[in-house]
Amino acid sequence: MPDATADVVVHDALVLTVDADNRLFERGTVVVADDRITEVRPTREGDADVAGAHVIDGEGSLVMPGLVNAHTHLEMTPLIGAFSDLDFRELLANMTALFARLGDEEFAFFRKAGYELAALNFLTGGVTTVNSMDVRPAAGAEVFGEAGLRGFFGPAMTDLYWDVDVDEQFARFRRFADEYHDTYEGRIRATICPHDDWSCSRDLWERTAALADEYPDLLVHTHLLELEASNTLARSNGAEDSVGLLDEVGLLDERLVAAHFRLADEDDVRRTAAADASVAHCPSIFAYWNPGPDVQWTPVPELRDAGVDVGLGIDDHYWHDSYDLFGEARQARLAANLKRTAGQYDSMELVRMLTIEGARALGMADEIGSLEPGKRADLVLLDVDQPKFTPLANLPAHVVNNATPADVSTVLVDGNVVMKDGSVETMDPEAVEEHAETAIEWFQTRTDWDVTLGGSEPPSTMDNLREMPTRGPARLLGRLALQSGRDAYEKLRR
Repeated sequence: MPDATADVVVHDALVLTVDADNRLFERGTVVVADDRITEVRPTREGDADVAGAHVIDGEGSLVMPGLVNAHTHLEMTPLIGAFSDLDFRELLANMTALFARLGDEEFAFFRKAGYELAALNFLTGGVTTVNSMDVRPAAGAEVFGEAGLRGFFGPAMTDLYWDVDVDEQFARFRRFADEYHDTYEGRIRATICPHDDWSCSRDLWERTAALADEYPDLLVHTHLLELEASNTLARSNGAEDSVGLLDEVGLLDERLVAAHFRLADEDDVRRTAAADASVAHCPSIFAYWNPGPDVQWTPVPELRDAGVDVGLGIDDHYWHDSYDLFGEARQARLAANLKRTAGQYDSMELVRMLTIEGARALGMADEIGSLEPGKRADLVLLDVDQPKFTPLANLPAHVVNNATPADVSTVLVDGNVVMKDGSVETMDPEAVEEHAETAIEWFQTRTDWDVTLGGSEPPSTMDNLREMPTRGPARLLGRLALQSGRDAYEKLRR
């Protein structure tokens, strides 16, 4: 019988530990005291009869670690469904125009409504940790903190994508980090977020490296090798390539979380592994918005073989209309198999990418990501007593091929029950939905977007041009054109 001081006991459940041995208990018990797991073992007589404990009958349920969304953006969540049927150029034009305005004070309610809607959907879908890069993340830190979730948040910084003064961007970061880092019982942490390797000048990268030296406990979260222009712009910054640029300024190390890494070659993989940096793989965003049939796919098998920690992320979920992190595991398998050949992953590898590898990527593997004594009690229960899970053969395959957010019944974070039997304990779902509806109505009155039940109509090209930032993108396009010309000349010389 568990100790009488236990706060939570889940008994008679299937338990998928995701520990070093991937242990699976057919009839297991997980015991939580305060915020920590104290026992993970086979169920014993008396586990259901602990006096004073929060006892959960796990019959018909699977207990597993909470999911880790290793890379995402959250502020524009009310626009889910709005981008689905745009072409790729329309998407980029509209996103650039919106990104330039999103930090304005008049968008504060819209941003908060986005964070609320994202938090509610991730909570109910078993995502207990997010790593989000946004424009003004303060509301996100507060919303996720008050909802009892775990989150890494940081304001994006760029000098070639928008026209916000760089000094002000760094000041925003300092204000945010000083107010929110290590708050809400340590569940909310700040991150340093240079936006990407194509819209940041070398000067911004060097300032970011100096900032990282000032905040040695913070992760550095960026987009790396996402676009064809990535290495070209790195050369315009005086480096051989993107990975080399980060290495030269001192940011290629164990604190780096690189989203996408889609265009990485063998040498990129080797250098990233040697630096102990991590990667967040977001398969659905590229499967949905693939800019061409011959584009390279993130070399996840090679990264994992080299020892790089690879987590899974949803990225801009409002671009492809899905909060489903379980679905990212399935998409990772299908897209890799399609690009290469079948058998790129086994199911347990994908379960680990959803949980412990995502935790490792965020520097949290000693705290979360698996069900082991001493770790923080971030865990989810899935209802597997359903026809679609029958028979229960190859449970890891069911998790990554068959499970959806709707199967999540109960969620604990730091030992606190944030959802039980489908009832959210830390948020008001009706209020969240009302705020999101109000936000999208407000958005349409302030922009030229038209979002209806039948679809969406974005602003015209001329309307978008009026909203576009000018100085930053002009410098970016100028650099890209100049470096592309230099590259073409060097190619001809050879």
